Amino acid sequence: MLLRSAPMGMEPEEWQGKVGDEAAARWSPERVAGLAPDAASAKAGRTQAAPARWSGTGASARAVWGACQGSGKRPYQTVVDTAGPAFRCTCPSRKFPCKHALGLLLLWSGGQVPQAEEPGWVHPWLDERTARAEKKPAEAPKDPEAAAKRARERLARVTAGAAELRGWLTDRVSAGFATFERGGTDELHAVAARMVDAQAPGLAGGLRRAAGLVGRGRDWPDRLLAELSLVYVLAEAASRLESLPPGLAGTVRTRLGFPVGSAQVLESGERVLDQWLVIGAVDEEQDALRSRRTWLRGRRSGRDALVLSFAPPGRPLDSSLPPGLVVAGELAYHPGAVPLRAVFTHREEPGVPEEPPSGGTLAGALAAHAEALAADPWLERWPVLVSGLVPARYAEGWALSDVDGSALPLLPSADPWPLLALAAEHPVTVSAEWTASGLRPLTCWHRGGVVRL
Repeated sequence: MLLRSAPMGMEPEEWQGKVGDEAAARWSPERVAGLAPDAASAKAGRTQAAPARWSGTGASARAVWGACQGSGKRPYQTVVDTAGPAFRCTCPSRKFPCKHALGLLLLWSGGQVPQAEEPGWVHPWLDERTARAEKKPAEAPKDPEAAAKRARERLARVTAGAAELRGWLTDRVSAGFATFERGGTDELHAVAARMVDAQAPGLAGGLRRAAGLVGRGRDWPDRLLAELSLVYVLAEAASRLESLPPGLAGTVRTRLGFPVGSAQVLESGERVLDQWLVIGAVDEEQDALRSRRTWLRGRRSGRDALVLSFAPPGRPLDSSLPPGLVVAGELAYHPGAVPLRAVFTHREEPGVPEEPPSGGTLAGALAAHAEALAADPWLERWPVLVSGLVPARYAEGWALSDVDGSALPLLPSADPWPLLALAAEHPVTVSAEWTASGLRPLTCWHRGGVVRL
C-alpha cells in the first residue's frame, strides 16, 4: 500500500476531508490485528472471524456490523464506526475492541461482509456520534489580562511551594534516612499534599514516587535518594524559569504540571512532516483514567514521537494508530529540551509498510538515551527500536541481547515467553520502552508480520 503526502496546494482541512471520504475502504488484516488491545484478544478475534458464527452482517460507507452467536440465546450485536474507529458490542467484555469487533473486521477485511443498508439498530448510534462530533461547545469570551494574572498568581504559588520543598529536603536528607522507614512514607505524602496546594502536581508526584520506595528492597535508601535528588533539581529549576533556555524552560513547566493546550502546540510547536512508523503502544490505568502511550518513529527524519490519548473507564481509547503500520502526516511537537510528545496537525489513513523496519543496536539506543537524559534529567521512558535481538537468561532474570553482545534487562514484570517463542529460529526486531527498571517490550517483527507483546 502506497502512502501519499498531503497534496501540494491543498489546505489541511480539505486534505483531512479527503482522508475521511476514503475511510470506508476495506482495511488490511494487519491494520485490524494492530487494533487488538493484547495478544490474547488478537487470537480470540481470529477465532471469531468465521462466517458460520455471524448473521446479518453488512457494511456501509460509515460502518461494519453483524450479529455473533455467543453462549447465550441472543446473539451479540456488534458495530464498528470505521471513521473513528469506534466500537459497540452488546457482549460483556471490558476490552476495546472486543474479540467480536476484531472478528467482524477480519471478515470485512477478507471481503466476506456484503454492502448493505444500515439496519435500525446501527444508524441511530452512528448518527449520535456524528452529531456529537459536529456540535462545538460555545467558547467563553477570552480575557487576556485575566489569564495573564492567573498565570502569574499560579507561578508565584509554585515558586513559593518549591522554595519550601527545597528547605525541607535539605533538612531531611541532612538528618539521614535512619528513621525514615518508620514514618517517612506518611511524611512524604504530607509534603506532597502541600505541593498540591501550591499547584505543583509534578513535585507532588515525585514525592509520592519516593514514598513508594521506602522500605522496599535492600537498596531502598539509594533509590530514595536518587528520586529525591530529581525532585530537588526540579524545585530548584522552578525558581529559575525566566532565566532558563526556552527548551529547558518548556520541559520544567511540563514537569511541574503547567498545562500546554493542543491549540498552543498547533500554533507554535515544531512541525515535522514524515511517514511515521507506529512502533508500539502501552495502555495504563491510573486514578480512574485510562491512558495510551503510542510511540512513533519517522522513516525519513528518524525522529521519535509520543502521542497520548486518554479515556474514562468503560470508554475506548483512540485506536487509530495500530502498531506496525505507517501513517503519513505532520506532527507538531510540545515544547521541551527533548521534544517527544506531539499531536498530528493532519494525517492519512494508516498503511502497511513495504518492508519491516530496520532497527539499530542496543549500544546506539543507550547512547541516544544518555544524550536525551543529559538534556532532560526527569526523562522517565525512552523508545528503542533494535534489530538482531534474542532473549538471554542472566542471574537476576531475562535480558535482550543483540549481535554485538550487548544486553539490557527486561522489566521484572515483563513476560519473556512470547519473545522466546518468536526468536527461537532467528533474531528479531523489537521495539521497547527503556526505563530505569528495565526494558518493556512493545512490538516484535517476525517473518514479515507484526506481534504486539
